Amino acid sequence: MGPRRSYDVIIVGAGSIGLPAALAMAEAGLRTLVVDQAASAGQGSNKAAIGGIRATHSDPAKIRICLRSIEIFSTWKERRGEDIEWHRGGYCFVAYAENEERALRELLVIQKAFGLKIDWLDKAAMLDLLPDLNPEGLLGGTYAPGDGNASPLLAAHAFFQAARRAGAEFRFREPVRDLILANGAVRGVRTDAGEYGAEVVVNAAGGWAAEIGRMAGLELPVKPDSHEAAVTEPVARFLEPLVVDIRPLGPSANYYFYQHKTGQVVFCITPSPSIWGLDTRETSSFLPLVARRLVSLMPRLRHIRVRRTWRGLYPMTPDGAPIVGWAREVKGFLQAAGMCGQGFMIGPGLGEMLAQMVTGRLSAEDRESLGLLSPYRSFEGQEKLK
Repeated sequence: MGPRRSYDVIIVGAGSIGLPAALAMAEAGLRTLVVDQAASAGQGSNKAAIGGIRATHSDPAKIRICLRSIEIFSTWKERRGEDIEWHRGGYCFVAYAENEERALRELLVIQKAFGLKIDWLDKAAMLDLLPDLNPEGLLGGTYAPGDGNASPLLAAHAFFQAARRAGAEFRFREPVRDLILANGAVRGVRTDAGEYGAEVVVNAAGGWAAEIGRMAGLELPVKPDSHEAAVTEPVARFLEPLVVDIRPLGPSANYYFYQHKTGQVVFCITPSPSIWGLDTRETSSFLPLVARRLVSLMPRLRHIRVRRTWRGLYPMTPDGAPIVGWAREVKGFLQAAGMCGQGFMIGPGLGEMLAQMVTGRLSAEDRESLGLLSPYRSFEGQEKLK
């Protein structure tokens, strides 16, 4: 073991949360180290994200955080220079059943109260926006024009480079083997390459967050759930919003798809029941299942060719909301885990909030949001649009 190097904060995980957090920490003047078991940045769940970015949630904390994320994503090229393929296409949640319409309409009250620009579109208006939708049985849906999408790969690289320019250091191929603890407080981390000291350690380990938590004697209710996705060949633009079909059907709870800025259609499905574990091997059942759903909802897609499929992890919590907050049991141990497959869209806004937690600069609104995401909440109920 080499000599211990000291930092103000160590972030475990160079992914959707760890990268923007590293940027925010470094720009706040904190000596920041990020350690990750992978060979480079964004190689875990971030690499498997499809790129949707929405503030259309039912949880007030997620609405607020993602509104800030959208501001960061949408102005990145203007402020930072790199093109991360941001496109403000909006999000549509479509309804084909009365209970779906009722649920979506009820959520509008909360969504609008917390600053989301969203409205209900009746059938005619929805077909004006999405003329290729199957009109049979369509009742309408919600539309949030401010939502959008970007490239997870380009965004991860952009955050990584910006964090490095700001002074953050990165250590790859170094899985954390243990936390260094003393007198009820965290003092750093131990990897195969040595020890790194800090009085703040952030657990942003995605699907492996529960394992990192156990190193401090914590049992975080985070379980990875496997989801599959795919991308097609590029075609001329015909689709603006990301479309979410919330109907449960057979082995799928819902599915969603959009056309990326470069022309490809990207789609993903939520399996039912959940597929727990760390297995990221593709299956032969995914594409036939999702293809039937896609063509049924939007027949125009029947001739498009699929280029690639993949499988990634959704680190899930019992109520579908992230776990963010300081550990009571171990001073200096900060949780940023259980993003439920939404780490890419949550990351930039949450990264800033994590830096404000470390520097003690939280606003009253931030404190209210953190209360909703506390590791010590009851985990009752469900986030409606998880």
